[in-house]
Amino acid sequence: MSKVYLILENGMVFEGESFGAAGDVTGEIVFTTGMTGYLETLTDPSHYGQIVLQTFPLIGNYGIISADFQSTACGPLGYIVKVPCPTPSNFRSEGPLESFLEKRGIVGISGIDTRALTRIIREHGVMNGRITTTHPDEVSLAEIRAYKIENAVQKVTCGEPTFYKAGESKYTVALLDFGVKENIKQELLQRGCDLWVLPAETPPAEIERLGVDGILLSNGPGDPAVNTTIIEHCKELLQMNIPLFGICLGHQLLALAAGCKTHKLKYGHRGANHPVKDLQSGRIYITSQNHGYAVTQESIDPQIASEWFINVNDRTCEGLWYKQAPAFSVQFHPEGCAGPQDTRFLFDLFIAKMEGKAHAAR
Repeated sequence: MSKVYLILENGMVFEGESFGAAGDVTGEIVFTTGMTGYLETLTDPSHYGQIVLQTFPLIGNYGIISADFQSTACGPLGYIVKVPCPTPSNFRSEGPLESFLEKRGIVGISGIDTRALTRIIREHGVMNGRITTTHPDEVSLAEIRAYKIENAVQKVTCGEPTFYKAGESKYTVALLDFGVKENIKQELLQRGCDLWVLPAETPPAEIERLGVDGILLSNGPGDPAVNTTIIEHCKELLQMNIPLFGICLGHQLLALAAGCKTHKLKYGHRGANHPVKDLQSGRIYITSQNHGYAVTQESIDPQIASEWFINVNDRTCEGLWYKQAPAFSVQFHPEGCAGPQDTRFLFDLFIAKMEGKAHAAR
């Protein structure tokens, strides 16, 4: 393996070995705490523009399993692991992780102190970095600092509407693709929902013409507040009296449409072990999460929405229930892929709203 460097925007340098595709890459470094689920992480469009750091030291031990992919594309630009496994052992494995990274053009680095790097990000916040073969003395820190994730949703959304037929059709759902994960589609299809997967900026009038029973706003990458066209569309969707369900970025966009604000978290929530509390029942759920922004609680108008879930660790908003529209949203991933499936019942709640059986308010 050849020598490569990870250079942080603050000038710190980690020296490691090349892992994956050759080349240089600059991105926003984020860490995820999942012990498993690296395939779902690598194929999650929500990681667009980022370099993902795996905090668990051994990655790749069950190889590549294409059935677990969450999209046809890869989300991260780069990948950081401590110890990659070159000889995976799993009956479903189709090959080693490094071959996958090479084929998909994902630049990686291994053999560095990932614990130390995680502590730096945790203490100082998310920062940009570059994986490169160029000696650090020859790299411009100004260039690294200047990197921004731009037009993220537009880069990951589908190009045209696509229809998916459920086995036993009961409802038709418009799924706005901001970077949707495959398992969200599957949860709906398994519940008898035919799906129209639509480009992110599809006008509400076109959605209405489809005659759908419900609308799901998917997960996705980037700063939610920059998606001004989509936010304006969401304002119209809230007035259409069609059940709305927002997940992750969809949750944030719906909140912005309702007059809330969002803010960037210091280092985000990424992993499969994040506890959230249902403020109505008091019950705690363990959830899968992948986001760097949150809805600002002080901006929530109690006449429009009530806070439904909060993060047990930092008390940030994890869910909203809307009072003047048949809508609700959550910051976490109820499809739990990878991760716990404690909150899959939210898809059943969405079905109940389409059936007209869910309570109008909480």
